[in-house]
Amino acid sequence: MPSPAQRVSRIANQTYQHATRVIDGQPWWQHLPEDFAHWRDRFELDTTASLMVGGTAKIDFALRTGLASLAGLLAIPTTLRPSLVELDRDNRDYYKQLAAAGDPHAFYRRPARGVVMQRHKPGLLDYRPKTGHVDVLSFESAFRTVNPAMREHYHRFVRNRTAWAEHWQHGDRPRPTLIVIHGFTADPYWINSRFLALPWFYEQGYDILLVTLPFHGRRQESSSPYSGHGWFSHGFSHMNETMAHAIHDIRVFMDYLEDNGVSQMGVTGISLGGYTTALLASVEERLSCAIPNVPVVSIMDIVLEWMPASWIARIGMKMAGISVTEARHSVAIQSALSFKPAIAQHRLMLIAGAGDRFAPPKHTHLLWEHWKRCRLHWFPGNHLIHLDQGRYLHAMRSFMKHVKFVP
Repeated sequence: MPSPAQRVSRIANQTYQHATRVIDGQPWWQHLPEDFAHWRDRFELDTTASLMVGGTAKIDFALRTGLASLAGLLAIPTTLRPSLVELDRDNRDYYKQLAAAGDPHAFYRRPARGVVMQRHKPGLLDYRPKTGHVDVLSFESAFRTVNPAMREHYHRFVRNRTAWAEHWQHGDRPRPTLIVIHGFTADPYWINSRFLALPWFYEQGYDILLVTLPFHGRRQESSSPYSGHGWFSHGFSHMNETMAHAIHDIRVFMDYLEDNGVSQMGVTGISLGGYTTALLASVEERLSCAIPNVPVVSIMDIVLEWMPASWIARIGMKMAGISVTEARHSVAIQSALSFKPAIAQHRLMLIAGAGDRFAPPKHTHLLWEHWKRCRLHWFPGNHLIHLDQGRYLHAMRSFMKHVKFVP
C-alpha cells in the first residue's frame, strides 16, 4: 500500500516495470537503464482517474510532438554544426570530471554580493495586488562561464547578460518569499501568475519573486526565433554553462532579498523550472523548502523520448561517437541526481501529473527515490492541464506550514 505522502489527489499508486529501485547504484548515469527513455508509466487507478489520466496523456502526446518538431527544426539541428560538435568534443571531459567529483559548489559558485538592482514598471497584463506593489527588477549579471574555454562562445550573447525578475511585495515588512521559476518558452509573468495560482499564495501572505531564465523573454537574442531557443541550440557544453548562469542569477536575487530583510525563501518551478528548482535545492542551503512541479531530471532522456527530436539527437551522438551513457554523463553536472540536496529531506516536496508526457512521471519517480522518498503529490492531469489543482495547492500550503515557511 502507498504511504500517506503518496496517497493524494486521485492517484493511488505507481507501478514500474521493475520492483526494485530504478537506479541501483552510483553514478546514476551509468546505472540508469539505457532504454529508460522508452519506459512506459503505469498507474493503479480507479475508473474515473484512469479516464482523466488517459485523456490528458493523449493531449500531451499531440502537443509534445508539435514542440519536438519545432525544436527539431529550429534548435537541435544547430547543435550539429561541425564547429559546435568540435566544441563539445573538446570540452566534454571538463564537465564529466566535475560531475564525477560530486561537489556542486565546484561548478555552482556563490556570486559576489552588492549587485546594483534596477527597478522598472510591470507590464500591462501583469498582476496588480489590492495591497502592496509590483516591481520588475534587473541587474547586469557578473556571471562568467565556469569553463574558461567556453567564455568567448557564451558571452557573445549580449541580451542574456541582463537578469530579470518580477517582485510582488506587500510592503509592510520583509515577508517569506516564494521564488518561482518558469518552464521552457513559458516566461511571461502574467502567464505564470495565473497558471500557478500565485495571487492565491500572495493573498496567503507570501511575497512572490518570478525569475526569468537565461535566453528567455527579455534575455533572448533579437535573432532568436522563440523564447528559450538559445538554451538548447548551441550544444551540450553551452547548456551546462546556461544552467550555471541560471543558478548564479537566482542566487543574486536571493542575496538581494536577504539584504532587504527577508529571512525565509522557498522555491518552486514548473517543467524546466522544476529541473532548475531541484538543482537549486542541491546547492542552496538557505532555502526553507523546494517544490519542483512536473520536473525533468535527465535532460538527455527527455530529448531521446521526444519524437522526432530524438532522431536528430541520435544522429548527433553518432557524429560525436558517444553512447547514451556518455551523453548523460556530459550533462550530469546540471542534474539534481548528481548531488545530495543541500536542505533536509523533510523540506522537499514533489508535484507531478500522472498523464504528463512532456516530463513523464518516471522522471519524478527518479527524483523521489534520490530524495529518499520525500513528500509526493500526484494529480490526474498532464503537463499543461493540472486537473485537481486545488488539491495540490492546498497540499503545498499544508507542506509549507509544516516546515514553518509561513508569513
